[in-house]
Amino acid sequence: MTGTFGELLREYRIAAGLSMGQLAKRIHYSKGYLSKIENGVKSPHDSMARLCDGELGAGGALLAAARSAQERAVTLDRRQVLVAGTVLGVTLTGGPRPVPDERVVIGIRTTFEHLRRLGMQTSPVVVLESLTAQVQTLGALAGENPEPTRSHLLLLAARIAEYTGWMQQEAGDDRRALSWTRKAAELAVAGGDHEIVSYAFVREAGLALYRHDPIATIELARRAQRAGPAGSRTLALAARREAQGHALAGDRSEYERALDRARFHLDAAGVAPSAYPVLGSTAPDPIELARGWSLCDLGRPGEAAELLDRELIRLPSDSRRTRARFGVRRSLAHALAGEVDQSCRTLIETLEDAAHVDSATIRLDLRELARNLSRWHDHASVREVYPELRRVLYQRI
Repeated sequence: MTGTFGELLREYRIAAGLSMGQLAKRIHYSKGYLSKIENGVKSPHDSMARLCDGELGAGGALLAAARSAQERAVTLDRRQVLVAGTVLGVTLTGGPRPVPDERVVIGIRTTFEHLRRLGMQTSPVVVLESLTAQVQTLGALAGENPEPTRSHLLLLAARIAEYTGWMQQEAGDDRRALSWTRKAAELAVAGGDHEIVSYAFVREAGLALYRHDPIATIELARRAQRAGPAGSRTLALAARREAQGHALAGDRSEYERALDRARFHLDAAGVAPSAYPVLGSTAPDPIELARGWSLCDLGRPGEAAELLDRELIRLPSDSRRTRARFGVRRSLAHALAGEVDQSCRTLIETLEDAAHVDSATIRLDLRELARNLSRWHDHASVREVYPELRRVLYQRI
């Protein structure tokens, strides 16, 4: 099948034995709007293309055609993605100091854990300055002390630098997020641990995912799985990210294979204690959350909403950032499934968390949700929730 998006959509629709009105009803768009899409009067957008792709079993073909029609295909510059930062060259003033004992290192780690818990509940700007200072202090102490203290300090600094990169992304600064991610990898290598080298590619794949670049997401996630020695948990998170990239591309079979691989590695990882802070998501089941996220991208919003309804109940109340992220995604899934009242009800539950965590990445989904809800701007539930939605979208903490 070849041609414009509208022509391709018509071919798939006819092959599925559906009238234009039947397809419009299934994807919750008007027959008139669908007619304009098929006749080339209007250009399709991603969410509408995903719904058609999923409903007609197009395997990503309609999504790819929509992106081509809109001339919105992202051409990610690999050199920018793979730019490496440099290890901090900070020195402490005031003369030589004694070698920090184990209690000092534990105290620094405890302080970081407090900052990370705070980062789960509030704006990234609240914690970024303290996180940066911690990495600088640890890097300087490592440069002044012998082994094995030097390596312990570098590895702790690497974990904190990785989290700092995540907070920079949440603050909306992808350039600094990338720099901190690469810095974390360099600190880890200097400390003799290559685990973060692999995980750094998972983080970079996350940056590509939020730019809606499936090719770079998949490539970087696969690179994480090939980069070198990595534990089962890192391999699970890398395969999970790869699955999200395949879903973004509309490739359900590759998505399912990658997600099965992620589940296998996560089950193998268990809950073994670590001398250093854990990398990545601490959600009870990050694989199922990713499944709910991806089903929406695959044009199966009803399934996504049902799964996320179930998984969000399992998240602890103090995980506001995670609750907001997947709560917004759940409301978007309900809206795409045509469940407007349920979308608005779940959104009301989520907006307070979204306001507190002040996340640039969550606002991307909020904007998509606002655009979809605007199709029902005369609906009572939409009118009720829209002022608060706009306030959270445009807030600045």
